Amino acid sequence: MTVEEISNMLIEKKLKVTPQRIAILEAVIKLGNHPNAEQINDYISRRNPNISLATVYKVLDILVENNLVKMVKTDKDIKRYDAFLKKHHHIYYSDSDKIEDYFDLELNEILEKYFENKRIPGLAIEDIKLHIIGKSTDQK
Repeated sequence: MTVEEISNMLIEKKLKVTPQRIAILEAVIKLGNHPNAEQINDYISRRNPNISLATVYKVLDILVENNLVKMVKTDKDIKRYDAFLKKHHHIYYSDSDKIEDYFDLELNEILEKYFENKRIPGLAIEDIKLHIIGKSTDQK
């Protein structure tokens, strides 16, 4: 994704386009591995050494509030960030702290129908995301 495309994303959300916001959103997109704020800071500090970790956290909060990235919490309650906004779920590997995107249209339909039939009183469901937690079974 280009800087111009990232700038346009910010403009569409009526956010001020700043070098910090561009660098941080670009990092979340390019890293693509559900990075945490420290990993994002490490990535951008090579080209932007003047952006502090506090700024990274502040910008991430703004990006989450404006639905440009999603926050994903791990089993260890660590905040990670996801720039892929299309409907999907997450698989969290508790033994490696790795998060993977999981796509399953059939599962989406099952969950939507289930909660449509159950109707939780006083709740208007906006989205349903499944967070699958497990350990890797790969033998290395």
